[in-house]
Amino acid sequence: MSEWDELTRNAEPVDDLDKLHLRVFSTRDGKKLLKHLRGVTIEQPTWYPGEDPSHGYAREGQNSLIREIERRISRARKETHDRGSNDR
Repeated sequence: MSEWDELTRNAEPVDDLDKLHLRVFSTRDGKKLLKHLRGVTIEQPTWYPGEDPSHGYAREGQNSLIREIERRISRARKETHDRGSNDR
């Protein structure tokens, strides 16, 4: 088995939740909402000097939710694209 086969074999499968994320966040409202969520989480500092360190941990938890949404959208898009390529 080649290294590529090994990598693709361990890739996470696209599931119904991935497809649901893609459907919801591909709409105009969904894109607007995701942009807002990204702006108030990932695009903001996670911690400021003088704050309790636990604030940074909590903020990273918020960021990880947005990253999870984006990862699911990406997986579903890739699966849709790959499936379309195989139909040709």
